[in-house]
Amino acid sequence: MTLKIISAEKIEFEGQVEMVTLPGAMGSFQVLKNHAAIIAALTHGQLSYVENGKTVSQEIHGGVADIKNNEISVCLY
Repeated sequence: MTLKIISAEKIEFEGQVEMVTLPGAMGSFQVLKNHAAIIAALTHGQLSYVENGKTVSQEIHGGVADIKNNEISVCLY
C-alpha cells in the first residue's frame, strides 16, 4: 500500500507500508491491504504505520484520511 502524509507545509511521508493505524473520530482503526474505500475524519491521537517491518508513530492533532485502491492519503490540520 502507498501512504502519503501531507501537512500544510510539506509532504511528511510518502512510501510503501504494510499497515496504518489512524485515530478516527469514532475510534482508532487499522488499514490493511485491499481495505474498502472510505473517507474518515481524524482526531488528536497517534498515527502509526509499519514500513519494512518497523513501526513508526507520530502524534497528530486531526485531519482527513482518504483510502482507496491501496492508496492512503492523510491530510493533517
